Amino acid sequence: MEILAFGVQSDEKPLIEKAFAGKHEVRCLDVFLNRDTAPIAAGYEIVSTSVNADLGGAVLQTLAAGGTQLIAQRSTGFNNIDLDVAERLALRVARVSYYSPYSVAEFAWTLAMAVNRRVIRAAGRTRDFDFRLDGLLGRDMHGRTVGVIGTGKIGEAFTRIAHGFGMKLLGWDVAENPACVELGMRYVDKEQLLAEADLVSLHVPLLPATHHLIDKDALALMKDDAILVNSSRGGLIDTSALVVELRAGRFLGVGLDVYEAEAGLFFLDKSLEGVDDDTLARLVTFPNVIVTSHQAYYTEDAVGQIIDATVKNVDDYLAGRHSENVLVPARSGS
Repeated sequence: MEILAFGVQSDEKPLIEKAFAGKHEVRCLDVFLNRDTAPIAAGYEIVSTSVNADLGGAVLQTLAAGGTQLIAQRSTGFNNIDLDVAERLALRVARVSYYSPYSVAEFAWTLAMAVNRRVIRAAGRTRDFDFRLDGLLGRDMHGRTVGVIGTGKIGEAFTRIAHGFGMKLLGWDVAENPACVELGMRYVDKEQLLAEADLVSLHVPLLPATHHLIDKDALALMKDDAILVNSSRGGLIDTSALVVELRAGRFLGVGLDVYEAEAGLFFLDKSLEGVDDDTLARLVTFPNVIVTSHQAYYTEDAVGQIIDATVKNVDDYLAGRHSENVLVPARSGS
């Protein structure tokens, strides 16, 4: 069986090839799956995709027409997949239900501390042999309040680090996490969390109910000198509203590893052609903002687990085994 993998980074390619070695042939492409590239998949029963793949109705129809039966998504999130169309086309869709929560949680803290302690600005200065401290004043996190929006596995890992800093813990989620409560987390409504937190970090999935969870009204509730971090999904924040607040001089810092219009940008080198996105172009000009390209998950540990889970999803499909990772069930009889 030959598998076609879209959106494979150079670091991932040898890991994917090694994981499938002796089982299946795998063809790795660095291009992402979209309307233009979908015809490449013709004749491949199994296609593997990355988090920024376009798996809307038109692409799914092209895949189904070309003979694809399994889409093995290499991520936990699936907001980029039209599951209703996939089901109608009898396409089986599987995802990775778990990988190291520490990869994302640790990176969220990396962003928080980088904006707090002005690390990017300081490093840029020292390259020019400018060793002044002017404008680099940060703050202790110990004793301050962190608001964790979403306390699942990643939110819990983030909370444990916050507890290590000696912070006061506020949480908001549809259900309380006993492990977070044991650490001293107090669950409050979203409005209270936003109003009281010195640091707000987002760890919820992107669903219709969470789209623009942090909108103009939510941003207005936050402290003027708060830190906002998003390492989950870009659509959780109304970026245009955030830019308005930043232009008004609000927030100590903002760390974003995701962006609501990142598809077609993130994971690609746009340095020579530029980016036709006024909102992003404005966002990256603020000295108190750090934007990274959806790399929070990108550790040896997490990527290895993602690949192993993808291999298992393929094996389960070929063996006809039930898998909890399946979002859309197999075709009848397969």
